[in-house]
Parts: sequence; C-alpha cells; structure tokens
Amino acid sequence: MLYQLPDSDIERFIQEDMPYGDLTTLLLGIGALQGKINFTSREQTTLCCTEEAARVLERCGASVDFLLQSGTTVDAGVTILSASGSASSLHAGWKVALNLLEYASGIATRTHKIVNKVKKVNPAITIVTTRKSFPGTKKIAIKAIMAGGALPHRLGLSESVLVFKQHTAFCGGLERFLQTVTEMKSKATEQKIIVEAESAEEALAIAAAGVDVVQLDKLQPEALSLLVQQLHKESPGVKISAAGGINAENASAYAETGVDMLVLSAVYFGKPSDIAVSITSLQP
Repeated sequence: MLYQLPDSDIERFIQEDMPYGDLTTLLLGIGALQGKINFTSREQTTLCCTEEAARVLERCGASVDFLLQSGTTVDAGVTILSASGSASSLHAGWKVALNLLEYASGIATRTHKIVNKVKKVNPAITIVTTRKSFPGTKKIAIKAIMAGGALPHRLGLSESVLVFKQHTAFCGGLERFLQTVTEMKSKATEQKIIVEAESAEEALAIAAAGVDVVQLDKLQPEALSLLVQQLHKESPGVKISAAGGINAENASAYAETGVDMLVLSAVYFGKPSDIAVSITSLQP
C-alpha cells in the first residue's frame, strides 16, 4: 500500500473549504437526514488518494462503505468510493474528496500511460519525476506518480546530489568541478553523484570523471541514441538519464535510445480525471 497523508493535511483540506460550517445545508435544515454518496469513474482512470478522500468523509462524520486502493486502474462506470451518513457530513466532505480524487488520479493516470508505453519499448527503464510539482501539493503529487508506476527523481534539495551548470559556475566551470568529483564522492559515500550535461562533449567528460549518473538535458532522441552507445562503451559503469521536454508523445522515442532513466515533469500538468458523484437520500 502507498503511504497516506497525515491527519494534519486532512484537517487542513477540510478547513480550507469549510472554516465556519456549511451555510447552505444549515439554512435548508437537512443536516440530520441520512444519505449516501458514490464516486464513479467516467473514463479509464488510475486511482490515487482514495484513502485520503475516504478519511475526509470520515472526518466529516460519514462512514465509508467501500473504496478501491490507490494504484488501481479502472474503466469507466466503476464505483471508486462510497460512504453513508448525514446530509451535513456528506456535503461537508463531497467537494474536498472529489478534488483530491480528480487531481491526484489525473497525475496517476498520465503517469501510468507513459510508464506502460515506455516499458513496452524498454522493460528495464525507470521513469522518475522532478520536483516541479506545484508548491504545497508535493505529498499528493508524489503519491500520484507512485500510484502510476513511477518514482521520484528528487524529493528535494536535502536528500540528493544533482549538479547543474548553475552550480559549476561558482566552482570555476565544469572542467575544474570535475576534478573534485572523487573528493565529493568520499564526503557523501551514501549518495549518488548526478551531473547534468548539455552537450555530448560535456557528457563524455562528466562520465569519465567517475560520476554515478550523467543527466542529458534536451538532447533529441537521434543524437542521444548515438551518445548513449558511446557512453556505454567508454564508461560502462555510469548510468544515463534523459531529461528536458519528455512527455507522452515522445517518451517512447527517448526510451528507445537505451538510457537507464527518463526524468519528466509533464505528468504534473494536465486535466484532472473525470469522476462522477451522486448523493442520494435514504429517507423513506
């Protein structure tokens, strides 16, 4: 089972939407009446945050009757989550739960489609995603890409080492920086040293310096394929990742180049999944 967001996030989501109660339900006087809520897929969807959506409903006072786990892929017309309770509990949790489901499942679905596509081309390849998720949504975004079959490239600056030209500009340039790779690896023996290259010449020099991963930025698949062959021949122990502009349309072409990893951000951006909601009264 994938990780679950903490209770503090569930409380925050509800508080954002209902800081002072539900005025509409209060004025209608229907809060105590009993009902049922159902969430149903309108299209093929890889689900994410069903557990959090269920906890939102429970925190609002409803009882969850059924849910499918995050990572499950369903066709249109499948019940994802259902709960029963008072009208006040169902209306309080309705939109928060739906927003979580639709946005997280949108990311998971896009990820799942890309993972399936590239695995057919290169079963050994790894799909990883960047830290370009919208601020404040990282826990949801990372759960969603994992539900879709990918892994995080970097969770943040604190747990990974990735050197860009913006770093080497302060080190006297790339050539001088590469002279320090051995020392850097001795200081961070548990970390992989990843260095980004913007040309074939840079990539060959970076690999020869003994880094763990060469990240190739914005090279077209044709040029990348030739470079990968050369890198594997000259530096067989170095892993190769491709990054920059990789999306559902070109991911297969990049997978065919023989790189070990595809690094992408595209899955974070796109339309939410389309999920239907019905709320019915259980009154006689």
